[in-house]
Amino acid sequence: MSDVPPLVDAHHHVWNLDHRPQPWLDEPGHEPIRRAYGTDDLRRAATRTIAGRRLVSTVLVQCVTSVSETGELLALADQDPMIGAVVGWADLTSPAVGDVLDALLAGPGGWSLRALRHIVQGEADPEWLQRAAVERGLRKVLDRGLAYDVLIRSHQFPQAIRLAQRLPELPLVLDHAGKPPVGRHGLSDWERKVRVLAGAPQVRCKVSGLITEADHHEWTIDDIRPVWDVLLSTFGPDRLMFGSDWPVCVLAGGWNRWAATVEELLNDCSETEKQAVLSGTATGFYRLSEKKERTPLCS
Repeated sequence: MSDVPPLVDAHHHVWNLDHRPQPWLDEPGHEPIRRAYGTDDLRRAATRTIAGRRLVSTVLVQCVTSVSETGELLALADQDPMIGAVVGWADLTSPAVGDVLDALLAGPGGWSLRALRHIVQGEADPEWLQRAAVERGLRKVLDRGLAYDVLIRSHQFPQAIRLAQRLPELPLVLDHAGKPPVGRHGLSDWERKVRVLAGAPQVRCKVSGLITEADHHEWTIDDIRPVWDVLLSTFGPDRLMFGSDWPVCVLAGGWNRWAATVEELLNDCSETEKQAVLSGTATGFYRLSEKKERTPLCS
């Protein structure tokens, strides 16, 4: 048995455009990833180690606002041992959201549902996360022992901060570090907001999605390092988790280039700190060590 510690990718996607359209891929600039991607494609792409760790487990994250997609992701997790957890979607504003979650949890792969996510970055309402119906829905999420992935842009931090304050028992993870303006202009406004959000102890942060916020073709580690320095000093390694945002990261260099960048960023960290960022934080947040009750392939 290998003694090499595992690497967890806490944020990736799959899609099949012949089966389910992804309207966001129709936006200009997404042409390089406008095709189907599955977990075998990720296995072929993620060949590089990070600090001696090779990818063994992942967290699969929803792409579209569809309960059907979530059911499909759960079923995929039931068959693919690499997938340790799923972040799905359900309509938080629906009075029936509790019943929907119960059905997902009871269905194929329901054991892998660990969190929900809504694409708040696409909501024009600056108070979306404070809507009474949304808060009721999030309490249903909390009641079922699930967490919530926060997908926002920098200007939406205030509503994420209020959410963390109003629901202190709900585990939250900030996707893509809140999408800072990497390499474009000052980070001071983003830094101030992220430090306030980090003041809520139930919040974790994904070190992911940064290279696609930078110049896709010209970014260097010097663009990423100031963001990393803020995250490390603000959250500490025990509240940070590595994520690739694959295959979106293909737009800006791909899985292996991002992995090499993360390894360099971690150079000054201890082995314990590396373990936290590369596996421990994600394992704890998404409960990856819990026994998987997979549906038998045949009866």
